[in-house]
Amino acid sequence: MPASRLKVLLASLLAIVWLGAMLAAFWWFEARYIRPFDERTELFSGAALRLPAELAGPGAIRVVHFWDPACPCNVGNQQHLAELLQTYVPRGVQFYGLQKAGSQGQLPENLRALQPLAALAGSEQLPASPAVAIWDQQGQLAYFGPYSEGAQCTSSNSFIEPILEALSAGRPVRADSNLAVGCFCDWTEGE
Repeated sequence: MPASRLKVLLASLLAIVWLGAMLAAFWWFEARYIRPFDERTELFSGAALRLPAELAGPGAIRVVHFWDPACPCNVGNQQHLAELLQTYVPRGVQFYGLQKAGSQGQLPENLRALQPLAALAGSEQLPASPAVAIWDQQGQLAYFGPYSEGAQCTSSNSFIEPILEALSAGRPVRADSNLAVGCFCDWTEGE
C-alpha cells in the first residue's frame, strides 16, 4: 500500500471518528437539557385558597409562587419569575413562595426575594406545580393557575403580566379557575 494512500485512509478514519465523537457529544448535551414533555391537562381551582391572616384583606397585590424543588418544570419558569420580580417588586407587588410540603431544596439566588410562606390554607388541594396565585388590592383571589400554557414559560406566553397590569390599573380580574396544558408535576403525595 503506497504511503499517500495510507495517509488518506488514516485521515478519513480520523475524520469519521471525530465526526462520531462530535455527534455523540451533541446527543449527550441535548439529552441533558431536553426532557420529554407530557402534554398534561390540569384543572386549577383556587376556591379553597386563603391567604394567612397577616396577609389577608386589603393591601398590595400579592403573588404566591407554588414550587417543588424536585420538579424539572420549575427550571423552565425561574427566569420568567426573576423577570417578574425585577419588574413588579419596585411597583409594590409582594411576592411569596410556598414550597411543596416535605420537599428539600432552595430557590436560586435571583429568586431569594420571594418571601417564604410556611403554609397556605387550601394549598394541599393544588393539582400540580409550578403554579401561581394572585390576590388583588382588596384581598380577593384574582388568578390561580399556571404561569403559561405549553412546555416552557416566558414573558411572551405568560398569563401573569396582563393580570398584574390590569390589577395595577385598578381593573378587576376574576380568573380563579383555569384549565391548562403544560409542564406540571404532581403537588400532592401519592399522585
